[in-house]
Amino acid sequence: MTDTEYPPISEQLDDLESAREEGRRKMDWAAQHMPILEHVREEFVADQPFEGERIGMAMHVEAKTAMLVETLAEGGAEVAVTGCNPLSTHDDVSAALDTHENITSYAKRGVDDEEYYAAIEAVIAHEPTITVDDGMDLVAAIHEDYPELIDGIVGGAEETTTGVHRLRAMDADGALDYPVFAVNDTPMKRLFDNVHGTGESSLASIAMTTNLSWAGKNVVVAGYGYCGKGVAQKASGQNANVIVTEVEPRRALEAHMEGYEVMPMAEAAEVGDVFLTTTGNRDVIVEDHFEEMQDGVLLANAGHFDIEIDLEALDDLAVDRYEARDGVEAYEMADGRKLNVIAEGRLVNLAAPVSLGHPVEVMDQSFGIQAVCVREMLENGDAYDAGVHDVPDDLDKEIAEIKLEAEGVDFDSLTDTQHEYMDSWDHGT
Repeated sequence: MTDTEYPPISEQLDDLESAREEGRRKMDWAAQHMPILEHVREEFVADQPFEGERIGMAMHVEAKTAMLVETLAEGGAEVAVTGCNPLSTHDDVSAALDTHENITSYAKRGVDDEEYYAAIEAVIAHEPTITVDDGMDLVAAIHEDYPELIDGIVGGAEETTTGVHRLRAMDADGALDYPVFAVNDTPMKRLFDNVHGTGESSLASIAMTTNLSWAGKNVVVAGYGYCGKGVAQKASGQNANVIVTEVEPRRALEAHMEGYEVMPMAEAAEVGDVFLTTTGNRDVIVEDHFEEMQDGVLLANAGHFDIEIDLEALDDLAVDRYEARDGVEAYEMADGRKLNVIAEGRLVNLAAPVSLGHPVEVMDQSFGIQAVCVREMLENGDAYDAGVHDVPDDLDKEIAEIKLEAEGVDFDSLTDTQHEYMDSWDHGT
């Protein structure tokens, strides 16, 4: 491939030294609270499992992600990284990463679509042997525009729900030409990152951006998957009245049985104070809903892409729009109502001006899984055919055990007799 002309972050910032210092300060804070990655990094430094490999990454480039990037680089890899969302990069962290001799960072906050994809192409120009993705844009770009590189790619790992949905659709069409681990779907990711991480960080970002309370508000959560469950649980814990909208009957029933009001979005639109989408699908809140909403509502999205709230329709309805606060765009309707959109409808826990993403401890678990999945793909890549693969259960348990040890928590193990009983089919009553 020809070299890309898109420059690394170090060539795009004016005050580079202070940016690097501030980025390193953020990373050092994160590192103190990431015992899993510390454990994995020590192993990688000793064993150098990635020597000679090139890892291409499209992730949310902030302090916690930076610790994963450095962990892979310390394991011997050449790493090229860019953002997976135009508003989630921290430029100072990106600059700090770019100082590492094994890392090139192209991630920059606030890029337009052309720059965003140019940065992805810059990563691809390194001809990665492994891909690590959050949302699948990197995998898609390789398959669509650089299929000649696929024979040189051992495999990949995908971080998030939206990316896994895209990958499974691609796999079902027979279009995915190398193996990818669905990191999002493994218990150590779903049960903690999706539930606790999304719930805590989304609500914290909205509260800090708006300076408003959750108590007593009608909070409409669109979607009751793992992310929606986390948002509902945390909002309820802050004394909000939670309303769930769902399209899947069992999830709707689950939300009902767990004590939440369940209703169609058309009804929720009339009574909600805050709307938070968590579906990974498009057109969840649309024109008909905007017309029914109360004055002053907050609209936010915790899904990966900015397509869950139909902002084009909202803009068409509005007679005026203006910045009500940093990160809050007010859309004024013809009748005087104002509907407030947070972070341009992008991933609210990363794209709002004061957002910091998921708590550090939660991401330590998710990125620990990512790190051992990369190791597994390089050690045993021949065992995985092209397509989407579940993370091997022993890797998931490995990360849980490291975390429990770091927390000082002991747990039981099965006796030989119990193992034999559980593995046998011929024990009767």
